[in-house]
Amino acid sequence: MVKKVYVIIHSLWGHVKSLADEVVAGLKSEGVDVTLYRVAETLPAEVLEKMYAKTFDEIPVITAEQLPEADGLIFGFGTRYGAAPAQVKALLDSTGGLWAKGALVGKYGAVFTSTATQHGGQETTILTFLTHFAHHGINYVPIGFAAPQVSVLDEVSGGSPWGAGVVTGSQGQRQASANELAIARFQGVHFAKTLNKVQ
Repeated sequence: MVKKVYVIIHSLWGHVKSLADEVVAGLKSEGVDVTLYRVAETLPAEVLEKMYAKTFDEIPVITAEQLPEADGLIFGFGTRYGAAPAQVKALLDSTGGLWAKGALVGKYGAVFTSTATQHGGQETTILTFLTHFAHHGINYVPIGFAAPQVSVLDEVSGGSPWGAGVVTGSQGQRQASANELAIARFQGVHFAKTLNKVQ
C-alpha cells in the first residue's frame, strides 16, 4: 500500500517553502503519496502586506480533521523565540478532539524550520514542538547524522540531526543554500524510507 504524507508549512517569505519543495521531492522519489498544505494565516492582510509576506494562496489550507488521513505528517515553519509560531500552534491547539480519540496514535512525524541566524534556535524549535508528537502518540523521525551535509564546517548552514533548516538573515535576505536544500531532500527520502518499512 502506498503511504500518504502531508507536508504542512507556514512560510512568510518563502524560505520554508523552498525547503518544503525539497522534502516533497525526496518523499516522491521513494514512491510516497505527498500533499503540500499550509496552515491558516492568523495575521490580518494589512499586516502581511506591510511585512512583504508571501501568502502562497495556491497551497491549500489544512484542517485538523484532515490529519488522521495521512500516515505521516511533516511540519515546516520558522521559529518564534525557539518555538512554533502562533499560526502553527493554532492548528495543533485545535486537535483536542483528535487527541481524545487517539486519532493520531501511531502516525509518523518530522519537522524542519528556519531561523534568522545560525544560532537562532533551530534545534530548540524542533525540540519544543515534539511535545505535540508525544501527547498524540506520533513517532518522531529525526535525520540524525546520516546526511553528511549536516556536518559541514566550511560554510554557514542550517539543518541538524533534528531536521532540515535554513538560515535566512535578519531581513530574510539569505536564501537556502545548496547544502540546506540537500539536507531537506535527504529528510524527505529518509522519512519515506522509514515509513515504507512499516507494514
